[in-house]
Amino acid sequence: MALDKADVRRRIWALLEEKGVARFPLPAFGRIPNFVGAEEAARRLASTEDWRRAEVVKVNPDSPQRPVRELALAHGRLLIVPTPRLREGFLLLDPRKVPKEEYAFASTIKGSFKWGSPISPEDMPKVNLVVIGSVAVNRYGDRLGKSEGYSEIEWAIVKEEGKVDEGTPVVTTVHDLQIVKEDFPTLPYDLPVDLIVTPTKILRAERRREKPRGIYWDLMPSEKVREIPLLSSRFRAFA
Repeated sequence: MALDKADVRRRIWALLEEKGVARFPLPAFGRIPNFVGAEEAARRLASTEDWRRAEVVKVNPDSPQRPVRELALAHGRLLIVPTPRLREGFLLLDPRKVPKEEYAFASTIKGSFKWGSPISPEDMPKVNLVVIGSVAVNRYGDRLGKSEGYSEIEWAIVKEEGKVDEGTPVVTTVHDLQIVKEDFPTLPYDLPVDLIVTPTKILRAERRREKPRGIYWDLMPSEKVREIPLLSSRFRAFA
């Protein structure tokens, strides 16, 4: 049964708070929700072959994926972090340039600005693994973010630069309660995941859709183009 996306989000946000597994920052509503067990989910991800093969990892800047960012540095991976709302593009953190005692701080938003260096999409190394947050995800790898589409925009920009492709593994770390049985509507730009990692298990998604091919300008809200420099510059070139 297909459900309205907003209904799914509201249900999951409420469920995480009701069960006491949502954690700071609170309330969970309107966010990629942080959850109890995020550290264990990160450790499970680090046990996968996808992680072991990755030399360059791109991880979203939200709170529940902070442990993933810290592990990426601790395991010697080059770490690419989008800045919040992509207002300042992407940052590259090289663990060889960050003191080990600073890895935890460097994995925060504030720390990533201190220890990271701005990098343009065209200058990025090839990304071997993409980690994104979710509000909800189903067994087919269809996911919901908080409705603003930044994970999709980030993917589209680096895809057009050839830094990711259909074979690049996309992972989400979530609480078990964020996995839903129902289908929900998807659009061409929605980014499916290959792997779902929770504090208790690792699930390979039964994907039914290909990953987005790039930027779908006809579906891109004009306010996003105005707000995100990396989009507005590309739109001028596209137009």
